[in-house]
Amino acid sequence: MTKVLLIDDDVDLTTLLQEYLTEEGFEVTATEDGRAAIALAVANTVDIIVLDIMMPHMNGIDVLQRIRRLSAIPILMLTAKGDDVDRIAGLNLGADDYVSKPCSPGELAARLKAILRRSGSAVAGAVPDLLRAGNLVMHPGTRAAEWRGKPLDLTGTEFSLLEVLARQAGQLVSKQDISKHAFGRPLMPFDRRIDVHLSSIRQKLGMREDGQSWIQSVRGHGYQLLQDR
Repeated sequence: MTKVLLIDDDVDLTTLLQEYLTEEGFEVTATEDGRAAIALAVANTVDIIVLDIMMPHMNGIDVLQRIRRLSAIPILMLTAKGDDVDRIAGLNLGADDYVSKPCSPGELAARLKAILRRSGSAVAGAVPDLLRAGNLVMHPGTRAAEWRGKPLDLTGTEFSLLEVLARQAGQLVSKQDISKHAFGRPLMPFDRRIDVHLSSIRQKLGMREDGQSWIQSVRGHGYQLLQDR
C-alpha cells in the first residue's frame, strides 16, 4: 500500500482526509509535529507527503525546506485559498503540487495519484526507455536524468516538465500542452506552477555559451528547449 503522511494541525480535516484516503487504498499516518514529519520523510518510511503551510511551532515552508535538503520524496502542499506567496515559495523550494483549502478529499486523492504516477519507478522487469535531447539524457522509467554527462537533480514535477520539452526539443510547446502532459489536466487561469518550476530547471541547466537560457519562453504562447548548435 502507498504510505501517505498528512502533516496538518486541523484535526477535523485530517480525520476526514485520513478516512477517505484509507478507503482509496492508501495507508495514512497523520501528525501535526513538523520535526516528527521530517524524521519520517528522511527515514523513507512514507511514499508521499501532504503538507499544510499554516502550522504551529514549525510552519510548512520550514518543514518543506528541511525535507528537501535530505530527500526527494513527493510533497503536495495545502495552502490557503488565494495565497500566492506561500504557493510560489513552496514550489520554488521543491514542492510537487498544491491544493487550496478547503479542498475535497476526492480532489486530494486524485492529485496524490497523479504525482505518484509522475514520480513512480519503472515496473519491475521492464526496460526503461531513453530520451536524448542534445546534452540532456533522460530515463523516464527510473526518473533519472543527466546533463552534460553529470547527474541532474530534479524533483518529480521538474522531471515531468523537462521530459515534455525534451520530447519536442527545438519546438515551441504551449503551456496548455505542457500542463496536460506533465500534470494530466488542463491549465487553469492564473496557474503559475509551470513558470515557477521551469525557472528552477533553468537555473539547474545554466546558460548557453551565447548567454541565452536553454529554455526559452514566448510570452503568451509557451516554452521551447533549445537544441545544440
